[in-house]
Amino acid sequence: MIEEKKTGKDRVQPATRNEEWSDERVKAFLDLEAPEGTPADYHVLKKAYRSMLPEQFSRFIPFFVEAGRDINVKLENGQTFLDHLKQHRKAAPYIKVMQNNGAETSQS
Repeated sequence: MIEEKKTGKDRVQPATRNEEWSDERVKAFLDLEAPEGTPADYHVLKKAYRSMLPEQFSRFIPFFVEAGRDINVKLENGQTFLDHLKQHRKAAPYIKVMQNNGAETSQS
């Protein structure tokens, strides 16, 4: 049976709600492997953003920076992950976390 496509609030992943996120689980995102042609640090940031609520993301980013990862990693077109976030209307808490940890746009 094919499930009907979800829209709006129905698209929220239950895995990110009402669930405990240990430091180990948050740090596990640092081990994700990027597909060929995608910078590893950009891939990790994108996966964390898509998987975590702002609270978990705010815990993840310091681990990311402490691990020596590049918070200002750029795609081939020069776009940073912060540039990507600024295109999303509900990303304000994530943008604040990134900026508080040294992230810049490609225009900075």
